[in-house]
Amino acid sequence: MLRWLRMLEKKEYAAQCAEMIEKQLRRRGVIDVAVLVAMTEVPRHEFLPAELRSHAYDDLPLPIGGGQTISQPYIVAAMTAALHLQAGDRVLEIGTGCGYQAAVLSRLAREVFSIERRPELASGAATKLTQLGYSNAHVHCGDGTLGLPELAPFDAILVAAAAPAVPKPLLTQLAEGGRLILPVGDAEHQELRLIVRRGDAFPTKMLEG
Repeated sequence: MLRWLRMLEKKEYAAQCAEMIEKQLRRRGVIDVAVLVAMTEVPRHEFLPAELRSHAYDDLPLPIGGGQTISQPYIVAAMTAALHLQAGDRVLEIGTGCGYQAAVLSRLAREVFSIERRPELASGAATKLTQLGYSNAHVHCGDGTLGLPELAPFDAILVAAAAPAVPKPLLTQLAEGGRLILPVGDAEHQELRLIVRRGDAFPTKMLEG
């Protein structure tokens, strides 16, 4: 019965998802085919409370509890595309939230390790990812600024929330050639940065505000 209901629900949201892909992503320059496919296949509405599902594919962030939000689709796609993930990559995500970004990453990489500091969000995201079959996405509860040194190195690291500066532990956990993407700044002004590890150097590129 549950599977049947989900099939009906998937059809209901298919048009909204297709519109999101075209208007919010393609038209803004997200053209990575693998990322677009992942954004199409991951049911964004499944990661939201029932009362917000009708807005799941809108061009805005939405509350998920605990004062946290699910990022707007464009930000999820743009950050994911900037990492240029390969099928064999191991990815670290900082800020699991509801688990949606981890699900998208899991469609593109071999394994995803995600950290969430709020126990209730970590537990809910882990349950949802398991229910939906994202078996290569693993949720940990803890301080994301410390990373997961016991599981490092990582080919890519994605930080979902803005930080005043780049957490140094995350730099040390990058593999050679690994990519780190994060917004840096305060509540008034943030810049999206892409950092690549080249030995002991970490060249940085500013992507957008």
